[in-house]
Amino acid sequence: MFNYIHKDPSECQFVQIAPLEELPSGERLFVEVDEKQIVILNLGGNLYALGDVCTHDGGPVGDGEIEGMDIICPRHGARFDIRTGEALLLPATVDIPAYPVRIVDGMIEVGVV
Repeated sequence: MFNYIHKDPSECQFVQIAPLEELPSGERLFVEVDEKQIVILNLGGNLYALGDVCTHDGGPVGDGEIEGMDIICPRHGARFDIRTGEALLLPATVDIPAYPVRIVDGMIEVGVV
């Protein structure tokens, strides 16, 4: 439903978030962009941005445990693919937004539609 990671970046407006040095490997950064709650994850130097809301009950998913390329909602155990936002395990059946991320001049930028 929200698979923005495959969206052509030319169709997105990129918003500058923070210097890359503020998000070391293994860490998360929580931000709000255009009233959207977003968590940015640095996994081994690869950056991913997801909507920080579980589609099962609206709770935050960004603090969830990471297993492989899945993030697990801390409230009821729904799983989402970090790369695409795809809902992988009940109770969630609807994907969460996944946003393109880029680094420009040392700054993290997230593409929103």
